[in-house]
Amino acid sequence: MIEHFRHQAYCSLWSNHRLLTACAGLSQEALYAERSGFFPSIHATLNHILIVDAYYIDALEGGTLGLGAFDDELPHTAIDTLQPAQERLDRRLVALCESATPAWLTRETVLPRGTHQQHEPTHRVLAHLFVHQTHHRGQVHAMLSSTEVAPPQLDEFFLRDEAPLRQAEFSDLGIDEDQVWRSNDSAH
Repeated sequence: MIEHFRHQAYCSLWSNHRLLTACAGLSQEALYAERSGFFPSIHATLNHILIVDAYYIDALEGGTLGLGAFDDELPHTAIDTLQPAQERLDRRLVALCESATPAWLTRETVLPRGTHQQHEPTHRVLAHLFVHQTHHRGQVHAMLSSTEVAPPQLDEFFLRDEAPLRQAEFSDLGIDEDQVWRSNDSAH
């Protein structure tokens, strides 16, 4: 499970980078335009991903941010500030997964809720976080379909033969195939 979570964290870093880079090509009007989705715009959905990531990553780190993560539902007005903020969170998640141990994965993570403290095994919180991110990235991807910016491929991460398709973004992020996959499965 540790390697799976590591890979998911790197995939999240890469996917968010690829998606936000595409969204940077949108006009402010297109970013804020009302669209079909759980949230009413690309802007609102991207901010939701960010604040929920902040909430869960802080909890996984044993922090005290709690429900304060939700004080401002739209903390970033433009991609040029949202993208680096999301990358910082993604790198924190990568660091958590890089240092994961079996004991850490089974420890209780405390999630402050409005009326109570929810206690969950860390591995379940991680699984939930990755599903949540994927769910909302998919919504942004669909919303991009109705803009002048083509939605980027977000499913070229796990297969070895697709390494050339992610090489430029890996370079932009300062990571490489050996770091992500630890060279343990690079042979064909």
